[in-house]
Amino acid sequence: MLGNWVKEFKTFAMRGNVIDLAVGVIIGGAFGQIVTSLVNDIVMPPIGRLLGGADFADLYVRIGPIPDTVQEGTVINTLAKAKEHGVPVIAYGQFINVLLNFLIVAICIFFLIKVINTLTRKSKKEAEDAAAAAAASPTTKDCPYCLSTIPIKATRCGHCTSVLSDGQAEPA
Repeated sequence: MLGNWVKEFKTFAMRGNVIDLAVGVIIGGAFGQIVTSLVNDIVMPPIGRLLGGADFADLYVRIGPIPDTVQEGTVINTLAKAKEHGVPVIAYGQFINVLLNFLIVAICIFFLIKVINTLTRKSKKEAEDAAAAAAASPTTKDCPYCLSTIPIKATRCGHCTSVLSDGQAEPA
């Protein structure tokens, strides 16, 4: 019983679809890290600079009082310090970063799908053209003796049994 499960699992796991999915997930994870770095390290710093030197990752709104455990005179001016001291905040700057990550990934996927669809349409059109060319060539001919329709590759008429060779018919 366990042996059958192992065989079934091996068959399932070694299918092309499962392996393709695993490769896609691994590449997608790596691509996600690249996009995160692009947004955090390249896109957001110039935008933050244009907006007065703000680091988007540090943008937040305090939504509650500063806890009593925070020492008097402590300045909480970054998200990291707010979290460190347990100050309740809405970190909308990080949300903006994540939103930009999503938009960049969505745009990349859109263009990838667009290219794949273009390639698929070209190959589908080529297949349709080949099928149309095959359909355009005749598949039947008429027997010169009985005028019945017979397959083009026939060497003998199925109706009058005349032998057909090189387009010539010899009566049976």
